[in-house]
Formats: sequence, C-alpha cells, structure tokens
Amino acid sequence: MPVQVKNPHSVLAALLNRPKDVKAIAMSPTLAESDQVWGRVAKLARENKIQIQSAKAVRPADKGERGDRGDGRVGIAEATILEKQPISCEELFADAQEKKGGKGLWLALDCLQDPHNVGAIFRAASFFGVQGILMTQERSAPLSSTVYDISCGGIETVPFASQVNLRQALEAAKEAGLWILGTSEHAHDSYLKIDRDRPWLLVLGNEEKGMRRLTEESCDLMCRVDPISAGTDAQGQVTSLNVSVAAGILISRFA
Repeated sequence: MPVQVKNPHSVLAALLNRPKDVKAIAMSPTLAESDQVWGRVAKLARENKIQIQSAKAVRPADKGERGDRGDGRVGIAEATILEKQPISCEELFADAQEKKGGKGLWLALDCLQDPHNVGAIFRAASFFGVQGILMTQERSAPLSSTVYDISCGGIETVPFASQVNLRQALEAAKEAGLWILGTSEHAHDSYLKIDRDRPWLLVLGNEEKGMRRLTEESCDLMCRVDPISAGTDAQGQVTSLNVSVAAGILISRFA
C-alpha cells in the first residue's frame, strides 16, 4: 500500500534507498528553487525518471501548513511511496554477535500505539545507529504517513521486523546472542548501572500500560530512567517520560 509523505527529508531518504518505490511526486512550481531539500528531491526524481506533477500553492488560511514563500502563499509538496516491507526475525538478528564487536543495540516496541512516538523512535534509532527494530503486529500503530513524516527518513535506514508473537521473537533474539533489557519506571536499577559490554535488545512498552507481563518475563534485566540516575538531586514534578523521549535517552546510552 502507498503512503503520502510530506516531509522532504523522508522523501529524500526514500529516493536514496529505494527510488523504484517512489511512485509520484507533486510539488509547487517554485518550491524546488526555494527549498534546498525539496530541490535535492527534484534532482533525484529527474535522475530516476520520476515525473514531478505540479501542485498549486495555497494560502495559509486554507491549510494550516508552514512554508510561506513571502507572498502569503505556502509551497505544497508530497510524494506517493510504497510502504517499506519488513524483514524476518532471522534477518534482523543475523550475525548479531559479529556486529560492532559483539555489542550493538536493537529495539523491540511492545504495542506502541501513537504513530508520533513510533516515528520519533525510528528517527532516534537512525541517528544513533540502532541495528534494527522489532515490532508487534497487533495493538500497534501501523506504519502510516505520519510515522514516515515524523521519522524524518529513519524508517528508510533502520531495518524492522513485524511479529505476531513478541515473546517468541525475543527468544529468537536470545538464540542469536542478544540480551533482553526491559524498561519500566518501577524497575529497581538505573539504566546507568547496566553494562554496555554486550549486544542488547531494548524493549519499550505501551504508552499507557508499559510492557506486558509475558514480555517482562522474557527480559534478562530491567532498568528505569529517572532524574536521580541522570545526576540531579531530586525527583521533579513530572514523574514519567513520554516513551519516545525515554527511548532517545536509552538509545544514546546503549547504541
């Protein structure tokens, strides 16, 4: 199924990684000249013989979008891209022990339902060089246009697998040599106490309920992120973090 992508960085990443899956691009006539990233998109589209259709500029009052060209109108552009296909667990965890000298980081998303969170996690994962992401098929946000836009190209560069049974997938990760690290605000140990001397699969739970019980039982260790572990003197007024924010902190530690 195709997705409609409006973030130029996401469109550019698709053109760089799988240009044959970019089926159409619509762009206002002057946008390629006024915006550097869309300009690169237009150049790559021409090189790959992808037709660029003309999209009319609209006034901001008509659509709440940014990109004012200075004449009170907004440059509009989007691309139609086929969804990136998942890979198997075997491929996701292949040669895990050999990668990065027996270290490295993978992620597992246990029923995350907010596409903004999923997109933000893909973006952070790409930035820090995460090896791959394991996702659940049920009770999870689909990889929609929102995920593609928010990921800012991250979904194009981070391999991912989608599984019905997460617990079985975690066991497959263990067989491949990974250690399973769960996350919970109720965990006893700070993430700073966890060694970085092995390949980790970091599990992130649902926005409201956290990790499921069976998922937690599959973890080798559990950890938390809190202000005290981050070096401050006291707990703040807010007692928990958005899952994508917590993911960024943890990824920066273990990747």
